[in-house]
Amino acid sequence: MSFPVLADVLRPSDRVPARLYDASLVAGFSLLIALSAQVSIPLPFTPVPVTLQTFAVVLSGALLGSRRGAITVLLYLAEGFAGLPVFSLGRAGIAHLFGPTGGYLVGFVAAAWLTGFLVERRLAGSVPGALIVLLLGYLAPYVSGVAWLGVSVGLPRAFALGFLPFLAGDALKVAASLGALSGASIVGSRAADRKRA
Repeated sequence: MSFPVLADVLRPSDRVPARLYDASLVAGFSLLIALSAQVSIPLPFTPVPVTLQTFAVVLSGALLGSRRGAITVLLYLAEGFAGLPVFSLGRAGIAHLFGPTGGYLVGFVAAAWLTGFLVERRLAGSVPGALIVLLLGYLAPYVSGVAWLGVSVGLPRAFALGFLPFLAGDALKVAASLGALSGASIVGSRAADRKRA
């Protein structure tokens, strides 16, 4: 089974429609990330809430590719820093970049880019390959997130507060992402067949 960058398969060939198509995808997926951030469950023992953001971020990279995926996340962050209530629990403002979850926000850009890059390189061309790509995408925000949280609470405590509590939820998100990629594979294959016909 092949897991293509779905946005590339469906992209119009003419320049102007293609640019409009790209802009629409970036705007639409930034809205998806903003909406997924509102599905947020604060945990009493950690400043990092459980959200659906990582699901939307990784999916953006996988379906849009590295460039559009990273731009999508950057647009989402710009919206939040400009004051739109797109961060978890309807929060906004540049202060979030310097708060305990700031490292995760930066890591979202890396997650979308990395996932898209690996899908573009056809490393998600099988179910085991797709699982590895998704796992790397989901792990990416933790690198900067735990490191940034560790500045204020120390790395061992940051690991306990900002990584371990989220493993079970991320396992479910990986499974859901794999299902979404499987659906994208079917849509992409049919679209490619139509273009060849």
